[in-house]
Amino acid sequence: MTGGRDPRRSRKDRPVDGTMSLMEHLYELRRRLFFAALGLLAGTVLGFVWYTVSIPALGLRSLNDILIAPYCNVPAQYRLVTGGREGCQLLATTPFSFLQVRIKAALMVGAVISSPVWLYQLWGFVTPALYSRERKFAVSFVVAGGALFFAGAALAYYVIGEGLKVLLSFAGDAGTSALSPDSYFSFLIAMLIIFGLSFEVPLLLVMLNFAGVLKGARLAASRRYAIFGMVVLAAVVVPGNDPVTMSALAIALAILYEVAVQVSKAHDRRKERRLVAAGMAELSDDEASPMPVEPGPVGHTDAVGGSSPVPPPAPIPPVEPPDRLGDAT
Repeated sequence: MTGGRDPRRSRKDRPVDGTMSLMEHLYELRRRLFFAALGLLAGTVLGFVWYTVSIPALGLRSLNDILIAPYCNVPAQYRLVTGGREGCQLLATTPFSFLQVRIKAALMVGAVISSPVWLYQLWGFVTPALYSRERKFAVSFVVAGGALFFAGAALAYYVIGEGLKVLLSFAGDAGTSALSPDSYFSFLIAMLIIFGLSFEVPLLLVMLNFAGVLKGARLAASRRYAIFGMVVLAAVVVPGNDPVTMSALAIALAILYEVAVQVSKAHDRRKERRLVAAGMAELSDDEASPMPVEPGPVGHTDAVGGSSPVPPPAPIPPVEPPDRLGDAT
């Protein structure tokens, strides 16, 4: 390729500062997306096989056993009891129900298993545009975000069983619930995603604090309103609106919000100490900045030692026009 830089050149041939042209960015994005999709495909294939395969020697149950466990923990009087699988089975109503469920479960597990791959590709694409300090914070936030998502999904998994007991018990003795694979797994996956994403909200608040947008004191002062908003959020996003699941999500979010408040306040105190040590203490939001003093003439000071303002210049007298008649005579 002549007349310019080759957008497909290797990374070692690029400038040290990491600058790239538009075409180089597009080629880099295409390459990163390819490897991320390849990792997702490999994880999905692994999840598809794991759906029916277990390894008893390692204590690893099949994916189907893990996902159906919350439903099987529901008392038998509230669900349909069958002759197979110890009386715990879902009722398929269409020929493609279990195939669709297996593909959905494989995609979900594939995204989790391949997360190190596509997160690394995302990190490799964003890193050249970040400074060293921003890279350090980005790594911390990515790790914390992944841990919070897994924590939220784990809490949802253990709460779903109690939520199903409440939801299925409303029928009483009038009938028995027979869930289809599609409806059950859609409910399960939705709960895992909702809890996982909800756990990211406190991390977003901490990120805004580190960016200088929100103060820890402001978050602490808004604690009551924030907790009320979290209760409303739990009531809106939780499918079925059962009190057990709503309470678990609201309480967990309130605890995480308090953690975000304390982390933000600690960060503000460290930042204030650094500014005071550097002689650049920040002003509070209610404190006015001092008025600037206008410099006076060099070497001229007033009685209190400050510079006096420069006097305004004297007006220029108007120039009279010449007497043209006198000049003519």
